[in-house]
Amino acid sequence: MSPRPTALLLLALALGACATPSWVPGLGRKKDEAKAPLVAAAPREAEPPKVEKAVEPRPPASLDASVTDRVIAVVNNDAITLAELQEAIAVYRHENQQAPEPTDELVQQFLRRMIESRLQLQEAERDKIVVDEPEVEEELAERIKKVNVKSREEFERLIKAQGLTLEAVKKRMRDGIKVSRLIRRKVTARVSVTDAEIAKYLEANRQKLETGLSYHARHILLVPEGADTEAGWEAARIKAELLRTQLRQGADFVELARQHSQDASAKDGGDLGTLKRGELAQDVETQILALQPGEISKPYRSQLGYHVFRLESKEGLEGEALVRAQAQIREILFREKYEVRLDAWLKELKQRAIIEVRL
Repeated sequence: MSPRPTALLLLALALGACATPSWVPGLGRKKDEAKAPLVAAAPREAEPPKVEKAVEPRPPASLDASVTDRVIAVVNNDAITLAELQEAIAVYRHENQQAPEPTDELVQQFLRRMIESRLQLQEAERDKIVVDEPEVEEELAERIKKVNVKSREEFERLIKAQGLTLEAVKKRMRDGIKVSRLIRRKVTARVSVTDAEIAKYLEANRQKLETGLSYHARHILLVPEGADTEAGWEAARIKAELLRTQLRQGADFVELARQHSQDASAKDGGDLGTLKRGELAQDVETQILALQPGEISKPYRSQLGYHVFRLESKEGLEGEALVRAQAQIREILFREKYEVRLDAWLKELKQRAIIEVRL
């Protein structure tokens, strides 16, 4: 089997949601899936019966079975076969080359997601969600373009060589679109984030959100002549106080730094340059960022000596930076609420269903 047809087959399966996507618990979740989650498995055609109570699944056994088309779960009379489960895991392992051999825990996760997907599609049928043929054709055309296949005929030949038909692929795609539309209706559309919630999160996490913002500062460093004596440190402190007084009276910081600073930055007038938050020692950075632009600090003692800082400028959560932070917060809060709503909705579907696991 050549690599390219195999890749196309796996893509076709993934398009129809036969493969368990990255939101499987413990397998990672993509950021952009909050608004339109994918589906783990495409259901077989079956009329959903009246729902009653859920039957708790039994722990799954090994996938090593001689009869792969045997039924391993029934969801409201809709069957899931062992072959479908093996197929889903095979696609996942192909897309994640470092994935280990499937364990009972992994098998259980995949089966649980396939059951949830069947329930979702059955709900879409009850909600009379219809996907028109032009929508499927448009999606198929986009997917064929992405895998760099020259023509639809070539794509069809390749999937046929893997035992699939174009209609089977399109059915998987149609099912995926149905469920995505259902989730937007039942979950996404019912989640909202208010400006007040964003403001509250911003204040509670301001320091974290400011990480990466830049600032510009200068300093004068006075190293005590007798670093091992208190008298040496006191002399350095007194000199720092005198320099601060001169600066507050209008003296040129650049000139005083060149004359008195014992740091390598003295030749540049004490210029520390433009720094990102987190680049300097935390205690020193705290002293600098506590200042307003143009303000002179009190003498600060570090392990090196006494410093006098002047803040030149700093980025804050305002203007474009504030807009970016608010957008980030909205996404964070939306995802949190979305996850809660999705889990509650899936739980409700399960409670109204008849589920039997035979694996």
